[in-house]
Amino acid sequence: MKALLRWPLTWHFQWQVLLCMLVGASNVLAFAPFGFWPIQLFTLALLFHLTLSNPDAPIKHHAWRGWGFGLGWTGCGMYWLYITMYHYAQLPLLVAAAAVLLLAMFYLAPFSALALAGSAWLRRRWGLSANLSAVLLLPAAWAVTEWMRGWLLTGLPWVVSGYAHTQSPLAGFAPVIGVYGIGGLAALCSAGLSSTFKQARSWPILIAGGVLLLGQLLQTLHWSQPQGQPISVRLLQGNVAQELKFDRNRVNDSLMLYQRMIEAEPADLIATPETAIPLFIQQVPPDYLARLHQFSRDSNSHLAVGLLIADGQNQYANSLIGISPRSDSLYRYDKGHLVPFGEFVPTGFHWFVDLLGIPMSDQTPGKAWQRAWQVKDQAVLPNICFEDLFGEEIAHHMQAAAANGAATPSILLNVSNLAWFDDSLALPQHLQIAQMRAIETARPMLRATNTGATAIILPDGTVQVQQPFLQQNSISAKVQGMQGLTPYVRFGNGIMLVLAGLALAAAWVLRKRLSK
Repeated sequence: MKALLRWPLTWHFQWQVLLCMLVGASNVLAFAPFGFWPIQLFTLALLFHLTLSNPDAPIKHHAWRGWGFGLGWTGCGMYWLYITMYHYAQLPLLVAAAAVLLLAMFYLAPFSALALAGSAWLRRRWGLSANLSAVLLLPAAWAVTEWMRGWLLTGLPWVVSGYAHTQSPLAGFAPVIGVYGIGGLAALCSAGLSSTFKQARSWPILIAGGVLLLGQLLQTLHWSQPQGQPISVRLLQGNVAQELKFDRNRVNDSLMLYQRMIEAEPADLIATPETAIPLFIQQVPPDYLARLHQFSRDSNSHLAVGLLIADGQNQYANSLIGISPRSDSLYRYDKGHLVPFGEFVPTGFHWFVDLLGIPMSDQTPGKAWQRAWQVKDQAVLPNICFEDLFGEEIAHHMQAAAANGAATPSILLNVSNLAWFDDSLALPQHLQIAQMRAIETARPMLRATNTGATAIILPDGTVQVQQPFLQQNSISAKVQGMQGLTPYVRFGNGIMLVLAGLALAAAWVLRKRLSK
């Protein structure tokens, strides 16, 4: 990166990088809450056109274009990260903004730079035509680099390309190749569109049209079937302000609030948000949990309650406990994929976390596989906050259930607290991420959140019912659990990686025949 920063750009090329940055910023409109998914196809088409129409440009040029696009896209798409640092950690505004900018510059944007530079390098090495590069190289490189963003340095796959397509024809591919595969297909459609900028008739655009049509047809398939009887569900949204949530003088208010909301009406499953009780379970008054147990027994309700659990000195987990009407023992789920700096401290960065003053910032991760919770006929699999960004991890829980002789999850439950980000794009974006998980797994997804988006999502990604943001209330509905494993659940991102590998292999085999 230092070498790239020292490289003297020409004025002409500087304007190109600035254009890519602005185009990348407009790509945010493809995601929730805007939902104009075709914009993504056009923004990527313009980016790819600059790459495909300049085959002799230095590889650095392609990297810089991709980097500029990625900076505008992720910087604007995740601007809301500054809210935590500025409003709640009380860092100076410029310091908070600089931290978000540096994250986008040096961690997020380089992935799109790598996709363009890598595909341009392979095209030159193999002597490929623009059309062959558009159909094979660019889509494969785009999908693989987005997949890398999902795991490198624990991963941060927020607003990766595929999430823009929960309501587009490409959503039909989600149960097969997942969100990263959809990102690759979006790149394929965009690259096909870019080829028409130079020639009106182009076979890549026909392939792109065929992909969209096939996606529409795939949406007519049913990847799962009803499991048992539906259950009644109530999801609570307490709307507790973040600055009050961990205030010791207001903890009792939270306890009483959620007790009232829980006891307002029975349901087969009643779920609170993440850390609705901002205490360790050992600190919760014994009579409080006893009252919840009694309500559970009297109303035949299962209660999912978010809190913290200490397992020893400097060992504590962000957890969800399940209170069942016919059992005195508690179900327990511990968050496994922790947020860097917010929930675990990378080596050498304790000074930064201390500066932010984030409570509970060095937690213990949960086990790689945890059983689902049986609620009448349904096996409910929890995940906490941004764990639902990682579709392959949820798929692993579902696969492991069968391997360990446990009930296969039939309903997904996400509990979150996004009060850290106020009324920003983070809330609708997180809802869209949950929609993608529902489509990939062909399971309903329940969301109980502090400030939003509390919602019930059907297996096809449709939002059945949603509580408005920043309002204290609950939502209720009957939810039908589902059974049957989609190809994505069975094989995770493996199908996408195999297809990307086949695309690269095909480009290598055809490089001499079709590169004229």
